[in-house]
Amino acid sequence: MSVFVLVSGPFTDGRIWSEVVGRLRESGAQAHPVSLSRRPGADLETHVEDVVRRLDSLDLPDPLDPRDPAGEVVLVGHDYAIHPVLGAADRRPERVARVVHLDAGIPQDGDAALALVPDPSVHELLGANGDSGPVPPPEPAQWQRWGSTEGLSAGHLELLSGLAAPQPSRTLTQPLRLTGAAADVPTTGILCTAGGTTVELVEALVRTGPPHLRKLADPRVGFFELPTGHWPMLSRPDELAGVLLRAAAGEGRRLTVPEEESSYARPFLLDAPERPRVRSGRVDLHLPETGAGRAGGGARGPWPAVLFVHGGPVPADLVPAPRDSPFYLGYGRYTASLGVVGAVVEHRLHGITDYARAADDVAEAVDLLRADPRVDERRIALWIFSGAGLLAADFIAAPPPWLRCLALTYPILAPLPGWGAVGPRFDPVGALRAAAGEPPPVVLTRAGLETPQIAATVREFVTAAKETKAPVEIIDVPHGRHGFETDEPTDASREAVAGAVRRVLAHLARPS
Repeated sequence: MSVFVLVSGPFTDGRIWSEVVGRLRESGAQAHPVSLSRRPGADLETHVEDVVRRLDSLDLPDPLDPRDPAGEVVLVGHDYAIHPVLGAADRRPERVARVVHLDAGIPQDGDAALALVPDPSVHELLGANGDSGPVPPPEPAQWQRWGSTEGLSAGHLELLSGLAAPQPSRTLTQPLRLTGAAADVPTTGILCTAGGTTVELVEALVRTGPPHLRKLADPRVGFFELPTGHWPMLSRPDELAGVLLRAAAGEGRRLTVPEEESSYARPFLLDAPERPRVRSGRVDLHLPETGAGRAGGGARGPWPAVLFVHGGPVPADLVPAPRDSPFYLGYGRYTASLGVVGAVVEHRLHGITDYARAADDVAEAVDLLRADPRVDERRIALWIFSGAGLLAADFIAAPPPWLRCLALTYPILAPLPGWGAVGPRFDPVGALRAAAGEPPPVVLTRAGLETPQIAATVREFVTAAKETKAPVEIIDVPHGRHGFETDEPTDASREAVAGAVRRVLAHLARPS
């Protein structure tokens, strides 16, 4: 018999689970909703203790008795609640059979919940130190700031606000502390797809992203999708109860990714001989060979430059850091081999709330690059990848005179569903439609097997470019996936990268 402990997200309490609890109990399972402390002085540690006390109160078999094995508890964390759930599992791993992430993130030791809060007003309220008072609950029309409200009726939204109470600020700003004691506890991710996250998207991130994500391909990790918004306990209680029962039984889709070394660490797909690398703050410069002046620079410089802006969000402690990875070393070196400075900026896009900070890092990198005497300050191209594509909006809305070209490779070009925290500034599609002047030339590389959510933003951008007659050159990689350069190289993928570089360098070679 499964024993479910259900912990809900911010502002809400155990009452939100009432229909799911009924369905689970009808199936013969136990179901215990947890109401986290709402007193103003509560913090994340308080909520961890709330969950631990509930675990300790359960009448479970003796874990030391082999005739009566423990491990029945399925600990479910929705949204913010995954933080106290993981904290409690870390303290009582012997009492937990499975942890379920219900439309929730994957926080690590030291992470604060605020980093994943999508409502920008909460970030403004709490600021950098979180010393404000409790966060007031949303009004019925404001719940969409916290996640997709698809499937919720007006009555559901009224119910949410009626049950809601202020969220103590320290629950969102206090870092989660984990020892790793629950690292071997099986997990399940339940993705509410109306918010834009699907198993396919997660699998693409595991395949092409940082190595730490590969733990999601562990056979002990299963995934389910629910075609609804962020509050399935209200919009789809029957389906959610059924999925929870299947998760408890060990079901769920497993991710299929290659077992060999992460593609993140594979060699670059083109011959990119090592060139002198100069590190200055957040920027690395790969310098051409003296005498290489094939894109408008002199034999000894100053040379034009391409600033590569890595994708994201990526963890702050990613090893190797993007600019040290074979991928960006390859782009920088290959560009330098053709007579152009290949620069890589190490920006701080670590979460969807970090776009403004990352934009400041890119602007700082451009200033540093243009001030370098080896660089022609009038001839700069920006080359932006993947999730950093939203940073292109500033350069489309108000292109500076030094920007000769904007290259975008399998970019995200509009905030994805559920990315309300990004804000309207970082919307390249909107920027293209609202641009007062002519945008810079764009070299857009599209992956034919792109995930649907990202592909939709690229289609919107191309449509907007046609409507506004913006200069966009498209390079298609029909059989390429997101991050195709890290797959086994093909003639098509090599030609796509080489062709994109040729087009960018042609724009840099244009006379002033």
